[in-house]
Amino acid sequence: MEPNTAIRAADVVVVLEDIEPRRLHSASAQDGATELGILGGVEFGIWEMTEGTASDTENDEVFLVISGSATIDFPQERRSLRVGPGDLVRLGAGTRTTWTVHEQLRKLYLTLPDDTPGPIDESGPHD
Repeated sequence: MEPNTAIRAADVVVVLEDIEPRRLHSASAQDGATELGILGGVEFGIWEMTEGTASDTENDEVFLVISGSATIDFPQERRSLRVGPGDLVRLGAGTRTTWTVHEQLRKLYLTLPDDTPGPIDESGPHD
């Protein structure tokens, strides 16, 4: 995405592919992502998943749900989050999750690229 431009997040094309069987907990589901760019070393883009259930190990990420709904289970913490349009979520690197998508989910994500070492600075604004 070029500076000083706008796009409709709902119109971004995301190519969906079958989720690998080792991650899948339902009969079938697909997901995919379209990277839109990198800003200050942080990758941003659109990710989407069809209805179904699949596991993942997360990157350090912040995302905003654009459409759809899901329950994200955190088995190691024995808790879950129900997310839908307008929800802003933070996931920690290495967190194991199980996503149950109730209605096809689309989110805007911000994450460190896979080859970037270390977590994002969480200390807040700097003077």
